[in-house]
Amino acid sequence: MRQLWEEHIVYTRNFIISSLGDLGDTGKVAERLLRNQDDIGNAIKPIYGEEAGGKLALLLRDHILIAADLVKAAKTGDNDGVAKSRTRWYANADDIAAFLSGANPNWKKADLTEMLYKHLDYTTTEVVSRLKKDWAADINAYDLGHAHMLMFSDALTDGIVKQFPKKFI
Repeated sequence: MRQLWEEHIVYTRNFIISSLGDLGDTGKVAERLLRNQDDIGNAIKPIYGEEAGGKLALLLRDHILIAADLVKAAKTGDNDGVAKSRTRWYANADDIAAFLSGANPNWKKADLTEMLYKHLDYTTTEVVSRLKKDWAADINAYDLGHAHMLMFSDALTDGIVKQFPKKFI
């Protein structure tokens, strides 16, 4: 699980850099990032079932597609587009938290929501800092966001182990 969330944060970072820098690999990075969301969904299928894995992957793919809209709007100076994307992004985080907390009683919705919002905040700071060419703030936001995502992954893993301890003996 940790490896998959590590990939989530790394490929999100790569997408931000490629997209804002108009690099030729943006499409390929986006494809890889979207595939990671499917990988995360697939990882929970043995525990929560095919339908749950598909639902999580769909929610996470939406998370990435909304992020791409936000990056595009920020890059073009479309403040209204940024605001609309942020609203959709936080609503999607609410949906992810509701879904996960419904699957596992060890994952409290309020805690998940707070962790997901923090992830969005760090990612937004990366985008804004990069656009301003404030490289120190950009790197700091990435470092904080990276550590945060690993903590999020560990919280999910701990919840699964608590819910299904016999599967991990």
